[in-house]
Amino acid sequence: MASGRLERDPEQPVYVISVAAMLVSAHPRTLRIYEDEGLLCPARTPSNIRLYSENDIRRITWIRHLTRDRGVNLAGIRILFELEERLGARILEALYAEGIADAEAASAAAPDPEAHPHT
Repeated sequence: MASGRLERDPEQPVYVISVAAMLVSAHPRTLRIYEDEGLLCPARTPSNIRLYSENDIRRITWIRHLTRDRGVNLAGIRILFELEERLGARILEALYAEGIADAEAASAAAPDPEAHPHT
C-alpha cells in the first residue's frame, strides 16, 4: 500500500448528515433545507438515514459559496444546476473557482496592519 489511503469513488455515499454538515461548516438543518429545495438528493439507508458522497459535499460547498459569497438565493441556484445539467458545462465549478481566486487576490492586495504600525 504505497499511498496509505484508498481511492474512493466520489459517488459512494459514506457520510451521515452530522459528518457532512461538519465537513462544510453548516448545520444539519441547512442540508435538510437544501434537500427540501431539490438541490441535493442524498442516498438513504434501509432505515432512512441520509448518506452523502464526496460529490454531494462538493455540491454543498458550491451552494454555500453561491449563497454566502455571491448573493444567489436557492431558487437561483436551482436554475444554475438545471442550466449546468442541460448544457453539460461546469458552470458552478467555474463560479466557485472564480470566487476563490477573487478572495485570494483581495486578501493578497489588502495592506497588512502589522507591517505599518501606527505611531
